[in-house]
Amino acid sequence: MSKLFFTADTHFGHESIIRLCKRPFDSVEAMDEALIARWNGKVAPNDVVYHIGDFSFRAGKPAEAYLERLNGQIHLVLGNHDDQAKLESTGRLRSIGEIRELRWKGQTIVMCHYPMREWPGAWRGAWHLFGHVHGRLDGEPFGYSLDVGVDSHGYAPLAAEEVAALMAGRQQIFGT
Repeated sequence: MSKLFFTADTHFGHESIIRLCKRPFDSVEAMDEALIARWNGKVAPNDVVYHIGDFSFRAGKPAEAYLERLNGQIHLVLGNHDDQAKLESTGRLRSIGEIRELRWKGQTIVMCHYPMREWPGAWRGAWHLFGHVHGRLDGEPFGYSLDVGVDSHGYAPLAAEEVAALMAGRQQIFGT
């Protein structure tokens, strides 16, 4: 049975992200290889992955060079560094959009690259998963919202069960 994963902000091919986010890699090649190894160490070919933006950097290698090496059925929620036309042309992504919503084991999950302070269904306990901030958002944790970016989670995708465990200790902040 396939598993469900979430991640964001891999920034494949983005050399400056190493310095900007203090990533522990000596080169963009080392970073890319580590990200691919950690992804494939958790994700099987038939698993489903929602990448919540900033997959690769426009100045780096073509996205296809990374996508062809990654396990999983990948859905992309667009980030500010993603080139939709180029990513669509790879034929490797199952879907591309700006905001996605899905249900997993009865739980509504709303995904957007940018963190929101209120999201569809928040008052009913919906989770909001995002990226963009690289673990540097003041006021976290904020209710049932979570930065799923690689900078906050060991440079690897999070299984839905891991997200559920992180959400378990949180409290809903919106009234019903």
